[in-house]
Amino acid sequence: MSAPGYPGSPGNPSYPMSQPGGHSIAPYPVAPGGYGDPSQAPPVGFNMGYNAGPAPVMYQPGVVGPGPVPGPEYHGAPHGGISPAPAAVAVGVPPGLEYLTQIDQILIHQKVELLEAFIGFETNNQYEIKNSLGQKIYKAKEKNDCCTRNCCGSLRSFDMKIKDNMDREVIRLIRPFRCVSCWCPCCLQEMEVQSPPGTTIGYVKQDWHPCLPKFSIQGPNQETVLRLDGPCFACNCCGDVNFELKGKDDDKPIGRISKQWSGLLKEVFTDTDNFGIQFPLDLDVKLKAVLMGACFLIDFMFFEKVGEANQRSTVFS
Repeated sequence: MSAPGYPGSPGNPSYPMSQPGGHSIAPYPVAPGGYGDPSQAPPVGFNMGYNAGPAPVMYQPGVVGPGPVPGPEYHGAPHGGISPAPAAVAVGVPPGLEYLTQIDQILIHQKVELLEAFIGFETNNQYEIKNSLGQKIYKAKEKNDCCTRNCCGSLRSFDMKIKDNMDREVIRLIRPFRCVSCWCPCCLQEMEVQSPPGTTIGYVKQDWHPCLPKFSIQGPNQETVLRLDGPCFACNCCGDVNFELKGKDDDKPIGRISKQWSGLLKEVFTDTDNFGIQFPLDLDVKLKAVLMGACFLIDFMFFEKVGEANQRSTVFS
C-alpha cells in the first residue's frame, strides 16, 4: 500500500492543530510511508503527542464490567481491549463518543466478505474503525434486506449501526435511496447521522456541481458548517483519492477523507476499502461523527462494486 498522502508526508503540508485557548501546536508525527496496513501497529517511536516513556495506550469510553471507573492514571487495560476512559466526561458529548475528543485521525477498514468475493453475492458491508495505532475503537455494520442490496446496488438505502468495543450502539447512520447523476439536482445523495440513536446530530448532503463531487457537512438544523471537495475523477488507480475538508467560507484545507490504495489484487478482485479521516483535534465531537458518516457515503457512492459493475468514477454516472 502506498502512502496515503496525509499531512506530514512528503509533498503534503501539515495542517495546524489547535488547542483550547487558540494556541496552535504542530501536527502529530506521521510514520514514514503513511498509515500502512491498518491491521499492523505503527513502527516504534510513533506517538500521538504523549510524553516520552512506554508505548501510549489509547482509551475508549465506557466501563468494562461492573465496578468503579479507573482513575486518570493509565493502568489496568482489559485483556485484548482498550482501557475505559476516566470518569470526567465533557459536557454535551453524546454517550460513547468521548473517545473522539482525544484524536484527530481515524482509520476505517472494510472487512472481507468471502461470499461476496467468490460468487459476487452482495452482503451487508462491515467495517472496523481504528485509531492511528491500529487499535479497534468502533465497528460498523450495514443493515438492510437482500433484495435491496442486490437490486439497488451502490445506490441502496440502509441503516448502519456503529458500536463500541462493549457492543453498545453509539452512532446510527441513515441513508435514503437517492439519485447519483448531476442531471437530477433535486434528488442528490444525503445521509443522516444520529448519536445516540434517535437524536440527530448532523447531515451529509451532496451539493450540485457539473463535474466535481462536493458535500456539505451540516448540523442538526441542516445549517452548513464544513465542506468536502473531491476530485473530478474519484478513481484510485495506483494512488490515493483525497476529499479535502474545508471551512464553510474558506478554501484552506483543515483535514481530509482519503481512499487509500489497497494493492492491485484487493482493488480488482474484492470490494474491501481502506479510508483515513483527518480533522482538527479541537473539532466538535459531533462533527467528527458526521465526518465518519461522510466517509461511508463516499465509499458507497464512488468505490462500492456490485456484481460485475465497476466503481463509479465521476459525478456523471
